[in-house]
Amino acid sequence: MKFAVLNPGGRDPDQVFPNGAGKPVDPGHPPVNYHAYAACCRGGFFRSADSIPEGTEKVLVLLRKRNLRTALASVAALRKRGSRVFLSCKESGSHQVADLLGDVSRWELFQEICAACDGAVSSTPELVPIYLAARCPSAGFLPTPYPVDSPAWNFAQPLAKRRGIFVGTREFGIPSRNHLAAVVMADEISRDLSCPLAVFNTEGRQGGMILKSLRKNNPLLFIIEAPLPYPDYLKVMALHRVVWQLDASSVPGQVAGDALLCRMPCVGGNGAIERIAFEDFATAGRDELATRTKDLLQNDEAWRAVVHRSETNARDQISFQVIREKLLLL
Repeated sequence: MKFAVLNPGGRDPDQVFPNGAGKPVDPGHPPVNYHAYAACCRGGFFRSADSIPEGTEKVLVLLRKRNLRTALASVAALRKRGSRVFLSCKESGSHQVADLLGDVSRWELFQEICAACDGAVSSTPELVPIYLAARCPSAGFLPTPYPVDSPAWNFAQPLAKRRGIFVGTREFGIPSRNHLAAVVMADEISRDLSCPLAVFNTEGRQGGMILKSLRKNNPLLFIIEAPLPYPDYLKVMALHRVVWQLDASSVPGQVAGDALLCRMPCVGGNGAIERIAFEDFATAGRDELATRTKDLLQNDEAWRAVVHRSETNARDQISFQVIREKLLLL
């Protein structure tokens, strides 16, 4: 095996990706987020270093708040076996990194892990200087790939079948997500243009109460109760014209990645993939985002232009082929 991803002590079961991205109906975790690093190289995703096949050339070890000591032992064991070992924080949003490293004992352990590895693969540009400051021999930004080059993962729907806004964020309680602000602004656009608005509720009764309060004044607000299987989630998203968010967490960018698979614009958010595929929207202010969203909801040519540009950016910078080549050169 040329490349494997290790999530020491994680919940996701071991999984190999002999067919790369495969098909949406395949069992197991879909080939997105950190699983995608393994999938694009036709490698594997594992919970224990002992499960990784002997002779695996490169291993990406994922760091979490509760697995740092296990990760350190795994790095040592894998390097002893002859594998080149790289690191990446599994939860790499700004608030998540602050939680991970905002304790002196964890920071010192993080430094020890960084010094023991061959380098770091950062899913966001913001984390690169942190890895280097923690004595990592090298660190570089490499976005989580999306199978935009796989026809099986093209969830596009004809524009004639698409209507309204899909809110891409979910968590009301995390300030940097700006989820409530996103829902409120999308609700205003929905009422102004009389177009549907879909919001997923992942927070049970409390989240549902907030959304139902908004729905009192907007019968076009549709609340979708989570969870859904990932392919079904994408099918729902693809029935809309625009994905909308205001996330300022500097995350890897799954919202934008999902929008790319659905071949639709993602408006707002400062995630890594947002800044690559939808760069104009990632830097705009909220008023401009609202204005441009209204245009995308009504102007077919503007919509097609954004989708075409995002497809080109994604194919050139985050496709499975592009990221595979870079991972195998580490």
